[in-house]
Amino acid sequence: MTEQSYFMPAEWAFHKATWLSWPHKLASWPGKFEPVPAVFAEIASWLSSSEEVHINVLDENMEQQARELIAGMAHEQLVMERIFFHRIPTDDAWCRDHGPDYVFRRSGSEVEKIILDWEYNAWGGKYEPYDDDNAVPQRIASMQRLPFISTGMVLEGGAIDVNGNGLLLTTEACLLNPNRNPSMSRSDIERELGRYLGIKKVLWLGDGIVGDDTDGHVDDLARFVNETTVVIAVEDDPQDDNYTLLQENYALLKTFTDLDGKPLRVLKLPMPAPVYYENERLPASYANFYIANSVVLVPTYRCEQDRKALDLLQDCFPDRRVVGIDCSDLIWGLGAIHCITHEEPGFPPPDAPLQ
Repeated sequence: MTEQSYFMPAEWAFHKATWLSWPHKLASWPGKFEPVPAVFAEIASWLSSSEEVHINVLDENMEQQARELIAGMAHEQLVMERIFFHRIPTDDAWCRDHGPDYVFRRSGSEVEKIILDWEYNAWGGKYEPYDDDNAVPQRIASMQRLPFISTGMVLEGGAIDVNGNGLLLTTEACLLNPNRNPSMSRSDIERELGRYLGIKKVLWLGDGIVGDDTDGHVDDLARFVNETTVVIAVEDDPQDDNYTLLQENYALLKTFTDLDGKPLRVLKLPMPAPVYYENERLPASYANFYIANSVVLVPTYRCEQDRKALDLLQDCFPDRRVVGIDCSDLIWGLGAIHCITHEEPGFPPPDAPLQ
């Protein structure tokens, strides 16, 4: 029997498309849903300048509303011909976590794109129902006629970040939480990440930021920006509730090495001024950016740190246009740009590390 291996590209690798799930769950933005679709429309508009955009909608009416809202953006970067709608039902809009996880599978000399179906349980059963969200990868695989593999393990896309060369960033707070995979040990989880994503080394950070209902997704904390460089959110105000946990994660990250034992390059990403709504601290972070083919979309929060974060990330991505998107309304749903997007990679080059 031919031996098979799997590989998950880094987010900066070439995309065929980005996937979104159009927002419709009022309870995710209680009392403040009205401005949210326009934020999705702005994000879709910018993404269309870079690649195809595929959007899951419930029905014809939702598609028409979304289409009109996006077309009404009137941005010069909008390419409406690259935006496609699909009648794939969802419970909520967090496509990073329920969307299709595309990886490449090598069997001998053959390489094919497949969809992995990790189980999705709405961050430990916090929000029901989630049956339609859990079915999204299988429905997209059926529509695209792609091979589909169920892993049996609960994993959200926002819980991991990969460098495309054997390293994966995650947090103990999320992946070791008993509300995900109570029967699996740390070594069990590392084995599955190695098996399905081609990971050789898992880098474990600690706790997530205050206000994060996902139990500590890494995409609010630390992100690879190339194979050897990580940006990490750091709070400099000792009076802030995020100060200690982010300083601890920063110190921990400084001890990590790559597969060759070399230290990673670590860059401090500022935290925005605290964002509150109805006296609730929201998980606002610049680390929740999304890397597309020609643009990097970064959440902003109407504070002076916005410019510092945008400038730092522009330095990290000199060949892409870094664009700030006001997420002051979106973050009331407890997620930002990375949380609502999911990349579909193009085909890998022949030398992609699929060993």
